Order: sequence, then structure tokens, then C-alpha cells
Amino acid sequence: MTHSYGVRKGTRSKFAKAFRAAGSIRIKKHLTTYKRGQLIDIIVDGAQHKGMPFQLYHGRTARVFNVNPNSIGISLHKQVRGKYVEKRLHVRPEHIRPSSCRAAFVLRVKENDKIKSLANKEKRRVSTKRQPVGPREAVLVQPKAVEFQHPKQFVQIV
Repeated sequence: MTHSYGVRKGTRSKFAKAFRAAGSIRIKKHLTTYKRGQLIDIIVDGAQHKGMPFQLYHGRTARVFNVNPNSIGISLHKQVRGKYVEKRLHVRPEHIRPSSCRAAFVLRVKENDKIKSLANKEKRRVSTKRQPVGPREAVLVQPKAVEFQHPKQFVQIV
């Protein structure tokens, strides 16, 4: 057989659905609202052929720049030779999901704000910088009893 040079070549496992996830497209994909500036993950749904991005963008994180009735405009940066070029593409909502890449950061900012507000009420200064985990404390291991072994001398039998 000849080699295929199509747009979707080599995507059998990349665009395959997960175990027990096959079947019709979930309604949640269409009911999710996207806003401009929101971060999203591009996860291609192989069952929906319309509005499918190129396989290079599968698994990338992008930002929404436009919202249409049937598609979402997203922009991301792609490395071309030595520089990064902004790529803008429109994809259907079946191929994207809201990203959770900033969730931990936003949670940390909220916790730091609470700590700072409590410190300001008590009129003291507090540092909210993340500190690396230091080495563990030294522990001296004491054996309960010293046990000696007296092996027999080796004798070669001829």
C-alpha cells in the first residue's frame, strides 16, 4: 500500500476517544459558556469532523479571542524556526474544554490575600512567598543490641 499524506495521517490513537467515552457527543460541550480572554485546552474529538483543528494543536492551551454561535476563536503561539508566531483559528466547542492551568495559582492568590488581610488587622508583616522544603532533621539510629556472628572457618575438601 502507498503511504498516506493526508491532513489526519497518524492520528488513529491521538484522536481516539477514551475507554467508555465513545458514543454521541455530550450536551455539556455545547452548554459550556466561553468568554474572551479565557484559557482553554484543545482536545480534539474524533467523532466530530467539522471544525476540527490540525493535529499539532491537540493538547495545547490557548486563549479565546472570539465567540461565534457555532465556533470559538482561539489564539496561541506556535514556534516557527527560532521565533513564536501567533496562530488564530476557529474551532467548534466539541474540540475544546475550559483549562484548569490557573486554578492552583488563583487559589494561592486568594489564600495569600486572606493571610495578608489578617496580618494587616494585627499590624504585623507576613511573607507569602513559597518556601522550598528543607532537608529533614538528623536522626541517630541506635541499635537495641549488637549481635555478633562467628562463622566457621572455610575448609576445602579435596
